[in-house]
Amino acid sequence: MSVAVLLLLGLGLLEAEGRCFFNRTQEHCVCYNLSQESLSSIIQCLPASVVEFRGGELERYVAFPIRDLEPSTIEMLGSLVIRKIIFGDLLVPEILLARVLRFFSYTQVQELVFESCIFEGRSNWDEMAGRDLPILSLQFHNVTSAPLMGREQDFSSLSSWLETLQELAVAGSHVTSLPCSIGRVFRALRSLDVAQNSLGDESLMPAFCKGAFPQLQVLSLQRNNLTSYHSVCEGVQLLRELQHLDLSQNKLMADPSSSCQWPASLRIFNLSDTGLEEVLTPLPPSLEVLDMSCNHLRAVDTSLSSLKKLFLSQNMLQAAPSIRNYPMLDTLHLDNNSITELPWDEVKLLGHLRDVAAAGNPYNCSCSGAEGLQALAGMGHLGQGWPQDYTCHSPPRYQGRLVKDVPVSVLQCNSAAVIAPVCVALALLGVAGA
Repeated sequence: MSVAVLLLLGLGLLEAEGRCFFNRTQEHCVCYNLSQESLSSIIQCLPASVVEFRGGELERYVAFPIRDLEPSTIEMLGSLVIRKIIFGDLLVPEILLARVLRFFSYTQVQELVFESCIFEGRSNWDEMAGRDLPILSLQFHNVTSAPLMGREQDFSSLSSWLETLQELAVAGSHVTSLPCSIGRVFRALRSLDVAQNSLGDESLMPAFCKGAFPQLQVLSLQRNNLTSYHSVCEGVQLLRELQHLDLSQNKLMADPSSSCQWPASLRIFNLSDTGLEEVLTPLPPSLEVLDMSCNHLRAVDTSLSSLKKLFLSQNMLQAAPSIRNYPMLDTLHLDNNSITELPWDEVKLLGHLRDVAAAGNPYNCSCSGAEGLQALAGMGHLGQGWPQDYTCHSPPRYQGRLVKDVPVSVLQCNSAAVIAPVCVALALLGVAGA
């Protein structure tokens, strides 16, 4: 059996006739609806590092006999440079997937992705018991399958491989729960993405129980059914290695009396678009990135000595937060708030600050307000949006004018600084004349 035939059987023999297209520059090959008649088309995918299969059904191959591979074929599979395989828009019988997945143990494929696939039926995964796979990243996006509950034995059979998996994504796939026993299988997992599912507050503590995901560093819970800030905090407390947590696009209810402590290891915290009206404390003391954009904040009064990036765009802030509370800050985004003036006196004292975004605010273009923004722009610290999105709201004579066009000369902005020396000089002349 040729390598091309083997790849087609092992990685997805599709029903309708189609072809493969190889982009040599990107080393990416895409195959559409392959059939035995168009088998030769897959040959051109062999030099690719990424191979993508799109469209078709695999049901007709469920009974197809798959024999053990010959040594020469195994050697050939090991020599391929394919590192990533993507399956899209497929109906996948799970029994067939279980039978062919073992072929990956002979390859160097490290990333396996399923997009918009339907997994059908149940399979016996005993054949995978004790078998190692080179795959380190496994992703499911918009897939449909049997619920995870009650599948502990399947995961146990796959444990030899899953214990080495480093990245797992199950996004947009109607997941409502993650059983505790399953989480304990993923001993080496560093990143877990379960965004755009149906996880609720009550599902987090069982999912992240004691011993589950012990090495997890990155967790995305974006756009689920989470509602309680306090419950989410309690749900992830046992993730002692967690560094990056994304809770964005959940509608969280605040509990100001909560004393729950977030994992001290947390460095990046995304609370954008969660409906919060205030910054709730305590926050992790070593936090470096905090994103609270697209909320209902009217003020930010917190102090984080390690914070480097603060994102507060699209809130209801009347004033910028005191920058002295963030001595390590290098990035501050304040777009589309109700801020009339930036604290230039603080900004110029903070040498780390390099990226300031504050477009779409109703600026008071009195001398100090305009001067601070112009000075920031002159130092190259105002990014996208300058100067076209920085306009004056007041005083009336500058309303609607671009901030960059407001005159801020010493004579116009600080007449006292000019008049006082003149008065002193005249007084001295008068004394001398007397």
